[in-house]
Amino acid sequence: MGQTDAGMKNEMFREEEMDDDDESPSERQIVVGICAMTKKSKSKPMTQILERLCKFDYIDVVIFPEEVILEEPVEKWPLCDCLISFHSKGFPLDKAVEYAKLRNPLLINDLNMQYFIQDRREVYRILQEEGIDLPRYAVLNRDPDNPEECNLVEGEDQVEVNGEVFHKPFVEKPVCAEDHNVYIYYPTSAGGGSQRLFRKIGSRSSVYSPESSVRKTGSYIYEEFMPTDGTDVKVYTVGPDYAHAEARKSPALDGKVERDSEGKEIRYPVMLTAMEKLVARKVCLAFKQTVCGFDLLRANGHSFVCDVNGFSFVKNSMKYYDDCAKVLGNMVMRELAPQLHIPWSIPMEAEDIPIVPTTSGTMMELRCVIAIIRHGDRTPKQKMKMEVRHPLFFELFEKYGGYKTGKLKLKKPKQLQEVLDIARLLLVELGQHTDCEIEEKKSKLEQLKTVLEMYGHFSGINRKVQLTYLRNGKPKASSEEEDSKKDGPSLLLVLKWGGELTPAGRVQAEELGRAFRCMYPGGQAGNRRSLGCDSPIDFGDYAGFPGCGLLRLHSTYRHDLKIYASDEGRVQMTAAAFAKGLLALEGELTPILVQMVKSANMNGLLDSDSDSLTDCQQKVKARLHEIMQKDQDFTEEDYQKLAPTGSPSLVNSMKVIENPVKTCDKVYALIQSLTSQIRKRLEDPKSADLQLYHSETLELMLQRWSKLERDFRMKNGRYDISKIPDIYDCIKYDLQHNASLDLEDTRELFRLSRALADIVIPQEYGINRAEKLDIAQAYCVPLMKKIQLDLQRTHEDEAVNKLHPLYSRGVMSPGRHVRTRLYFTSESHVHSLLSIFRYGGLLNEEKDQQWKQAMDYLSAVTELNYMTQIVIMLYEDNNKDPSSEERFHVELHFSPGVKGCEDEETIPLGFGFRPASSENEDKKPNQGSLEDLSQDEPDQALQISDPINIQRRSPMIRNRKTGSMEVLSETSPTHSTKGCTSHRLFISCSRQSPEIKPASGLGFEGCSMVPSIYPLETLHNSLSLKQVDEFLNSVCESNSEVQAKTMKALSGLFASQSQISLYSPQQPLSSSGSEASLRPPSQPLWHGSIPSSAVSSAGPSSPITESSGLNFSFSE
Repeated sequence: MGQTDAGMKNEMFREEEMDDDDESPSERQIVVGICAMTKKSKSKPMTQILERLCKFDYIDVVIFPEEVILEEPVEKWPLCDCLISFHSKGFPLDKAVEYAKLRNPLLINDLNMQYFIQDRREVYRILQEEGIDLPRYAVLNRDPDNPEECNLVEGEDQVEVNGEVFHKPFVEKPVCAEDHNVYIYYPTSAGGGSQRLFRKIGSRSSVYSPESSVRKTGSYIYEEFMPTDGTDVKVYTVGPDYAHAEARKSPALDGKVERDSEGKEIRYPVMLTAMEKLVARKVCLAFKQTVCGFDLLRANGHSFVCDVNGFSFVKNSMKYYDDCAKVLGNMVMRELAPQLHIPWSIPMEAEDIPIVPTTSGTMMELRCVIAIIRHGDRTPKQKMKMEVRHPLFFELFEKYGGYKTGKLKLKKPKQLQEVLDIARLLLVELGQHTDCEIEEKKSKLEQLKTVLEMYGHFSGINRKVQLTYLRNGKPKASSEEEDSKKDGPSLLLVLKWGGELTPAGRVQAEELGRAFRCMYPGGQAGNRRSLGCDSPIDFGDYAGFPGCGLLRLHSTYRHDLKIYASDEGRVQMTAAAFAKGLLALEGELTPILVQMVKSANMNGLLDSDSDSLTDCQQKVKARLHEIMQKDQDFTEEDYQKLAPTGSPSLVNSMKVIENPVKTCDKVYALIQSLTSQIRKRLEDPKSADLQLYHSETLELMLQRWSKLERDFRMKNGRYDISKIPDIYDCIKYDLQHNASLDLEDTRELFRLSRALADIVIPQEYGINRAEKLDIAQAYCVPLMKKIQLDLQRTHEDEAVNKLHPLYSRGVMSPGRHVRTRLYFTSESHVHSLLSIFRYGGLLNEEKDQQWKQAMDYLSAVTELNYMTQIVIMLYEDNNKDPSSEERFHVELHFSPGVKGCEDEETIPLGFGFRPASSENEDKKPNQGSLEDLSQDEPDQALQISDPINIQRRSPMIRNRKTGSMEVLSETSPTHSTKGCTSHRLFISCSRQSPEIKPASGLGFEGCSMVPSIYPLETLHNSLSLKQVDEFLNSVCESNSEVQAKTMKALSGLFASQSQISLYSPQQPLSSSGSEASLRPPSQPLWHGSIPSSAVSSAGPSSPITESSGLNFSFSE
C-alpha cells in the first residue's frame, strides 16, 4: 500500500512546519482532510459527523476550502494522513486524483471508482459482475451525430432494445448518473402516459405526463419496472459491516414529497434482511466507497439494486451520526495509529457475545427476551348496543359477508360511512312519519349518528361497529331493553368508540422502550467509563476507549426482533411508540407502525373477542353479580365465595366495601353529583367551551358520565355490575387528565369505584383456581404455544437472518444472536397469562421459598395497569454440557405498569429486580415497602474490584405534594462507601430523555401528567428451560377440549380478518451512542442485567436484593 512511506513522508512535511513545537512523535495527531465542494463539506450531516470525529483523542479534521480546491495547484493543498474526498457537481475529480497520487493518504472513498459511478452503464456492469440482483435491463447507446441509427423498435405497449423486449410498465434512465430525468411508461390498460421523475423541487419529485412514446435523443438504459409497495429503500453504508437503511415514499407513487412538520422529507426506519446486508457489503467493497449510498427496490420477495450514488450521508439521524463517526474513527485509528506510533489499542470485540452475570453469580449469555406488555394510557372505552331489523342493515350484513360466520366487524371508513348513511336515512324517515317499527330506538339511532360524526372524519382506530346475527331476535338480557315487540331474526349492533392511546400513553410506551434497551449487554455503552463524571462527553464510547460495542448487535445483524400487536389501534400505537424508544428511531409513529409492527390477529394470538365469552366466564359473571347484589355486609361465607384464594388485594377491597349495594348506592350518588356539576359548568359561559384533555369537550364528558349514570342503575333498581370497570376507567382518566376542573368528591368516587373494580375486574377472569385457569386457557393457549416456540428456537439453529459466516471476519461468533419477541395486547391477555403462571403449577409454593414470595407479592397487586409487563429472559451457560439441564436458565420478571393516582400508601412489597436466590434466606433485607423513604441514601460510588454487596435502596426522593405528578430529585453521589450500591430499574417516566425537552413528559395538551412506571420485580430467577418447557406443554395440553374449542373459535373468528404482513423486519438492537453513551448520568437507565462494570455508579439504580456470590469487579 505504501501506507508507511506516506506516514513517514507526512511526518517529514510536518516536522518542517513545526520546528518550534518540540512535539514528541508519540503525540502526533492524525489529520483527516475533507476535500469536497463547500455545499457538501459544510452540510449539516457532515458537520455533525466531523464534530463527533474530533472527539477521538488523536484525530484532527481539516476542511479544504472550495477556492483552494478549484484554483490552487494540488501541491498547495493542505496536508493530511487520511482523505475523505468525493465528486459532486462542479468538483474537479482529476485534481483530487492527482493530489492522492502526490501525497498518498489513506483514502476513505476510492477516487478512480468515482468516474464509474457517474455512468449508469458502468454501475450496472459492476453490479452484474458482483452477482448482485438488478432489474432486467438493456442499454441503448445513440451516437449524437446519427441518432436514427439505433436498435430501438417501439410498439404501443412495449419497446425492443437490441432484441430485448420490455413490456410496459418499464423505466427509461439517462446513462449519465447526474441526469435525474427518469421516465416510467405505463401500459394503455392502465391509462397509458408516463411519470417523469426529477430531482426534488420543493414538494414535488415527479409529475404525470400523457406522453406515451419514448425519448428519441440521448442514450438510455431501459429496465423492467419493479412493483414495490410504494416505498424505496435507501441504504447508507459506512464500511462493509455497517449499513443504515430507511424507506421513503417512492417518487413514482404520486410525486408529492411527504414532509414532516419541520419540512423534512419523511423517511421510515427499515430493517435490512441478512441478504440485503450482504448486498450492502458487496456494493461497498466493489465500488471501494466506505461511505456509500445506494437504492434498493423490494419486490416479489426479492431485493434489487437500482442505483448506486457513491458518497452520501443520512440526514437528521443522531444515531447514524454517532455510529458513522465511530466507525470512521476506528477505521482511521486502526489503519494509521500503528505506523504513527500512536498508543491506541484496537477495541476488542469480546463484548459482542452478550454475556451477563446472572443472579447465581455465573456469567451467562443472554439468548432470548420475551415480553408481554399491556397498552398505554387510553381514553375511556365506550360502547352502545342496539337491536336492528331494518332491511338496510341486513343488506349491509350480507354485502360484507356476515352470514359466513354470523358476525361482522366494520372498521374501514367506507363501511362506517355506510352505517352512518343508514342511521341518517332512518332518522329522516322517523322525523317525517312516526312508524313504530323504527320508533323504539330513535334515541339509539341518534347516538349512533352522533358518535359516527365525531372528529369530522373516520379513522378505524377511533370507532368500530360489530353486527351479530340473532336468529330469533335478542333474548331479554336486562331491563335496559324494552320487551321486544317482534319475533324473527334481527341483528345486534354494537358500536364501540374511545379507547385511543393518549399522548401520555405514547410517552409511557416510548420511555419504557428506551429503558428496555438497557436490559441488553452493552446497553450502558461506555464500559470503561471513569466513575462519577457527569459531562456527557467525558464518558462513554468517545473517552479514551472508542469501542465498537454499540455498533455490533445493532448493525452486524445479531438481534432478531419481532414486534406483535393485537389489531386494536391503541395496542398497535403502543407497540410503535415502544419500538421508537427501543430502537432510537425518530419521527412519526405511523411509518414505524407500518414497517415494524406485525398484526397478530391471524391466529388469536393477542386478540380476544369479548363477545364470545366461554361458558365458564358466563357462569363466573353470573355468580359475581349475585354476590355483589346483596344488600348486606359481606359475610364470612362471601369472603369464601369471592376470595377463595385469600388474595390480600381482594380481601382489602372487600373490607373497604363492606356492603356492596350500599357502596353502589354511594357510587351512583357520586356520579349524579358529578353530572350535575358538569351541567352547571356547561351553563357557565366562562367554561362552556373549555378544552379538556385530548380535545374532549365538557359536552362529551357529560355524555360519557350520563350514559354511565343511565346504565349503572337498571330500571328494576338493581345495579349492573358489568359497568363498574367502565366507571373506574372514567374516573381514573378524569382524575389524572382533567384534574384542573376541580370537581368535588372525585377522589371519593375514585376510591369506591376502585375498590369495586379491584374485585370485579380480576374476578371476571375466574373466582377460584380452576376457573381462573380455565378462562386463562381459553384466552392464552395460542400465545403460550408461541412463547414455547420462541424459547425452543433459540437453541436450535434455525435459519434466522444471521450474518453469513463467510463474511463475518472481525465478528466473533457470527452464529450467535439475541432473539427478542414483544407481544403487545390488552388487559384480558395479561390477566390470563399471569393466571397461568400463578395457578398452572409452574412451581410448588411450599417447596420453593422464592416462588412463595413472588406469589404473595402478586396477590397483593391490586391492578394490572397500563404498561403492565411480563418478561421472560433466557440465558445460556456456555460452560455447561449442551445436553445438561443447567445449560439454559430462565428468569421471570413482572411489573404492574403505571403508578395510579393514589398508589403511594398501597404499594405491595416486591423483591427488586433479580433478587437473591432462595438459598439466601438468612440474608434477606428487611421488608420495608418498595418506596421506603426512610432508607433513602445517596448512591454510593464503588471501591474498585470489591464484591458488590447489594442492598435495597430507593434512590429517589419523592415530593408527595404534587398529586399524580412526581417531582424527582436524583440523590447525588457524595461520598464513597465500601461495597454498597443500589440499582434502579426505571425511574419515573416523566423524566426527560435526551431528545425530549423537559416539558414533554409533564404537560401534554395543557394539563396532563405522565405517571411513572413501576420497576420490574423478579418473580423467579433460577428456572431451567426444561421446567418451563414442560410447564408450557402441560398447560397447553391439560385442557384439550377448551383448546379444540379455542382453536375452532379462533379460526372462525380470524379467518375473515386481514392477514399478517409478510415482511418481517428484523432489527439489530440499537445500543446507540446517541442515547446510551451520551446520556448524562441522571437519565433513567435500566441496570440489572448487565455486568456492573458497565454501570457508572453515578447513574440511577434499581433495588436489587443481596444475591449469592454476585462478584462483579470494576476495571478502570
